[in-house]
Amino acid sequence: MFDKVDTSNTTVQASNYMRVSPNTEASLFAPTIEVGLYAEKTAKATQSYGPRWSELSSKGGVTKAINAGVNPTKADRRNHTYMVVRQDRGDQWDILYDFNKVGSTGHQLKVPRGNPNRIDLGLEVTGPQYAHVPDIASRMQFMSEDKAWHQVASANTAQVISLGTCGTTRKPPYCFNAKMSGGASFTQWTAGKPRQATAAKPSLMVGLRNPDGASPRLTGQPETPNGVNQQALQQCLRDNPDECLATVPGLAECVTGPRLCNTEAALATAPEVPETSGSLSSEDIRQKASASFAVAPDKLTMVGQAQLASFATGMPNSRVWTATSSEATPGPDRHGTKFSGFRASYSAATGQLLEACWGQTCQQ
Repeated sequence: MFDKVDTSNTTVQASNYMRVSPNTEASLFAPTIEVGLYAEKTAKATQSYGPRWSELSSKGGVTKAINAGVNPTKADRRNHTYMVVRQDRGDQWDILYDFNKVGSTGHQLKVPRGNPNRIDLGLEVTGPQYAHVPDIASRMQFMSEDKAWHQVASANTAQVISLGTCGTTRKPPYCFNAKMSGGASFTQWTAGKPRQATAAKPSLMVGLRNPDGASPRLTGQPETPNGVNQQALQQCLRDNPDECLATVPGLAECVTGPRLCNTEAALATAPEVPETSGSLSSEDIRQKASASFAVAPDKLTMVGQAQLASFATGMPNSRVWTATSSEATPGPDRHGTKFSGFRASYSAATGQLLEACWGQTCQQ
């Protein structure tokens, strides 16, 4: 839920993601890969929700909305799976969302054998005083060289709770609910960001509903495309998603090979525009891009869809505003390093970030 108040020049966002740093030798801010779900309040009465993946490197970064999957722009209580899988040849990685490939990196460093990797997962909130986030459970596994899946040893984990844990000394909205579960192995990290304990203000809600009890049967498609038993997969996703890689015939082999393993999630549909959303103006998007990329509004150039055709691919029937600038920017992740210029496209209906690049990656 987001408070229905004016938050001009402020980014209000809740993100549940996994960030992978395949090579940590250079520094804490070495090239990284991030994939997850993002909900954002873009105006007083407008919000966006959906998955995307990003890559950060020494040359800049890119981020792209994920438009495949079942209801990608709806919060419908489904479990979602994010995967980053090393390519068989070279130093780059494939990104999978709900067991299907949605992109590949282009700027990751070579990973020395035996080099420890860093993985971050959990909840990040900007503008905590304007948002309520229910508890979200994140679980993780990693694949060893023999392609076997493992849980992380609890001794190899660390907890970071930047606002502190809600309790007698810390109160909402400036605190998190947070709990790590597991014994010798880490099994689950549960995190949420409550709103005020007092009477709530009028709010915008990301609609939650239970998915249908049974998945639709797909006609005209084989039951085991790329060796994956689709009926077993859909049942596992509903009943026991943690065990799908171990229990669904063919799934573990598919995610390290063909990368198209979930036929139901592969059927992309046109994103639906929330009923409460109105059309955002050029100035609305200018302020949003200015806050996200830390560049003054008067240093941005705005371009409408009629002047720039289909920069944000995969978004059918969506009007687009694109912001560009040659000014120095840290990018949306704010890791300290600044890059020269950026380009970012947003949906005019929801304000959702569709695709962006910053630094030298915009030239590639």
